[in-house]
Amino acid sequence: MPSALPIADPAPADGMLPASVAEGAGERDFGVYVHVPFCRVRCGYCDFNTYTAAEIRGVKQSDYAGQAIAEVALAARIIEAAGVKGRPAQTVFFGGGTPTLLPVSDLAAMLDAVRATWGLAPGAEVTTEANPDSVDADSLTALAAAGFTRVSFGMQSAVPHVLATLERTHDPERIPLVVEWARAAGLQVSLDLIYGTPGESLGDWAASLDLALAQHPDHLSAYALIVEDGTKLARQIARGDVAQPDDDLQADMYELADETLAAAGYRWYEVSNWATDDAHRSRHNLAYWTGQDWWGVGPGAHSHVGGVRWWNVKHPAAYAERLAAGVSPAAGRETLDAETRRVEAVLLRSRVVDGLPIGMLEPTGRTAVAGLIADGLVDGAAAVQGRVVLTRGGRLLADAVVRRLLD
Repeated sequence: MPSALPIADPAPADGMLPASVAEGAGERDFGVYVHVPFCRVRCGYCDFNTYTAAEIRGVKQSDYAGQAIAEVALAARIIEAAGVKGRPAQTVFFGGGTPTLLPVSDLAAMLDAVRATWGLAPGAEVTTEANPDSVDADSLTALAAAGFTRVSFGMQSAVPHVLATLERTHDPERIPLVVEWARAAGLQVSLDLIYGTPGESLGDWAASLDLALAQHPDHLSAYALIVEDGTKLARQIARGDVAQPDDDLQADMYELADETLAAAGYRWYEVSNWATDDAHRSRHNLAYWTGQDWWGVGPGAHSHVGGVRWWNVKHPAAYAERLAAGVSPAAGRETLDAETRRVEAVLLRSRVVDGLPIGMLEPTGRTAVAGLIADGLVDGAAAVQGRVVLTRGGRLLADAVVRRLLD
């Protein structure tokens, strides 16, 4: 949930959507994202819309669940008024921030509101992000009892000096404990890793992969560190206090991750994500990459329904004020035309292992596929079957591949 909001059209005060969003709605899945914007500390690399206790005034974390529940009720009215028939939520994802800073009872109340409003589809995936030092055995058991099925731990690294540079607060020795507790509670486990931190060596990254794999998680995410403008880390690099991440080293780290995870039986299904099997892919994130519908609850949260995309006001106080006044918290929105939707589909679907149908490309893009195969960036066998599927080298250069497909 990046902190900067796009510039687009103002959203109507009542939040109402055009009738066009109902077209084809029955063919799209529906999910819910709940943004919890609170953190105990702000990590130096983080550009998400999050706030520590010292950064906000006039906002109580204890009030937040009630505000989010109010937005769920508003969302139901808006969707019904647009003529979209009720669809149960296939996925619910609590992200942040650190959702598990809130009491489990608050998280359960928000999930109950989603369940009561739309229902949960049979076998629905219900995830919460968590820091390793923000949960214990009892809280994880309570989350499972409330209906959560999956927990995504922000492990990031197993190496103390890397965690210190990232300003993460947990001890890597806690990772086996929290995974054990989550397993005992019956939760699926995902571990999030970051590579390319200044000062991190290839050996450091290998140690992080080894510790992660030793926990036998169902799912792993590995993201290259990106230095975002305005963050503390960006200022440290500008002053020369910290080195700029090395692109070549990050490429080596990605290749090591892919080789190591494949050898351990994990399958890549998106450029930065691997799972033990298809059943343990993040269905919520796949909904983003394949253009499904979702409602984003919370400050700065983004939503998409039927080609209309919008985002809420950023600050928790402004968010609370709008809901208390019966006004939509949406700050801006855009209606995507057919060409924009096609381009975005190329951008996103080319990143997943199921691939991009070549028929979605313009003639110049279809012509480019042969060159990409020759360069070793696209799988030739998949192309014969009518799909663009990236090789490992293609995943490393995914943005460049997409540019060639869209030129």
